[in-house]
Amino acid sequence: MPAELSDLFLTYLSVEKGLSRNTVNAYATDLKKYLQFLKKNSRDAQTARKEDIIDFLELLRSGTYAIPTVCRYISSIKAFYKFLLIENRIPEDPTENLQMPRKWERVPKALTIADVKSLLAAKFNAGTALRDSSMLELLYSSGLRVSELVNIKLGDIHAEAGFIRVIGKGSKERIVPVNGRALGRIKRFISEERPVILKKRESLYLFVTRTGRPMTRQRFWQMLKAVGKQAGIELSPHTIRHCFATHLLEGGADLRSVQKMLGHADISTTQIYTKVTTDRIKKVFKTYHPRA
Repeated sequence: MPAELSDLFLTYLSVEKGLSRNTVNAYATDLKKYLQFLKKNSRDAQTARKEDIIDFLELLRSGTYAIPTVCRYISSIKAFYKFLLIENRIPEDPTENLQMPRKWERVPKALTIADVKSLLAAKFNAGTALRDSSMLELLYSSGLRVSELVNIKLGDIHAEAGFIRVIGKGSKERIVPVNGRALGRIKRFISEERPVILKKRESLYLFVTRTGRPMTRQRFWQMLKAVGKQAGIELSPHTIRHCFATHLLEGGADLRSVQKMLGHADISTTQIYTKVTTDRIKKVFKTYHPRA
């Protein structure tokens, strides 16, 4: 397969579909691994059969790849073949009728409210303490994806109305409420610490680094991991987002509202959190009911 086809596909995702740079990069990474697999087996994307794709997915599942990651690879490969079909590069789509494996075999981990309070009260690095604590507070306050958090711009903050504008997956815009504590911290960061970090440079982005550029997902994850280690809490990139959804549902929020705040296109994705809260309710019942 001509190498430029994969480049054309990535351009198509960026220009025609309007996907973010981070999302396009994720597609590129998935596609590269898949094409390398085909090359080792003396095939390319245009000659691959459905059986070849299944073999690739089985290879992922037999390794250390979790179900959600395998699902992401399937989505990337499906999108690529749909593009090839549109471009008349293949006569038929080998991914047609390819089923997704059952998502979320394991329930996402959510911290207790006490654990989250410990994280928020952690000691942050001097010089960027307001920035880092604001990001963590906002992440828990609004349930953002990390990619959404680092791409927030100054104009997206509507402090008086108590919400922020977020551009999520597929360049879809949504409005997310923010609590007063998070907004107060953000205001302090903007007025006190952000100008010192920028050193007279200008930036449209809210959370900037000393280079004047927006914080990267990788750098934020490093910071969050360090805070978790300090508090003795094991974290994953999505842990805080899981906490946001789980704690809302435990507090009585309805599923549809949580779906909208998380930016899930399908409510079935949000429903996993009902299993989290149900499991917790069962645990409380078994622990405290005299007949349990």
